Amino acid sequence: MTVAALLEAARAKGVMLATAESCTGGMLSAALTDLPGSSAMFDRAFVTYTNAAKMQMLGVQAATLQAHGAVSEEVAAEMALGALARAEADIALSITGIAGPGGSEHKPEGRVCFGVAGKTGVTTETVDFGPLGRDAVRAAARDHALALLQTAVGSVSGGS
Repeated sequence: MTVAALLEAARAKGVMLATAESCTGGMLSAALTDLPGSSAMFDRAFVTYTNAAKMQMLGVQAATLQAHGAVSEEVAAEMALGALARAEADIALSITGIAGPGGSEHKPEGRVCFGVAGKTGVTTETVDFGPLGRDAVRAAARDHALALLQTAVGSVSGGS
């Protein structure tokens, strides 16, 4: 899957995208805007690295952060839904994770949670990329997110 293929599919279906990123710090939105014409599919990005930014910019609930931590599917869901509500987009994807170094036994380095929100609701998943090192975890998370967007765009009925 390439960004060019994603751009073509989104254009063909009239789908706009938004992102909410934490551990990737804008890498996904950068990848989505690498190609000329990407404004036909990409509305905006939220880079919410701190918990305060997640709450202020995306409406993530303090109770969710306290109960589950920033690296959780619950927070990924709220990030994606918050981005969708605040953007002119049909699909919003969120990423929150532990790129490293570090982590804990409960939340190890390389764990990344994703959320995809659209008109039919939100889905989440967690991927443990392992302790690949900060750069490799972030790149793997970006690439996985692009694949999730490709699937989400592919599932949209034409002419949204």
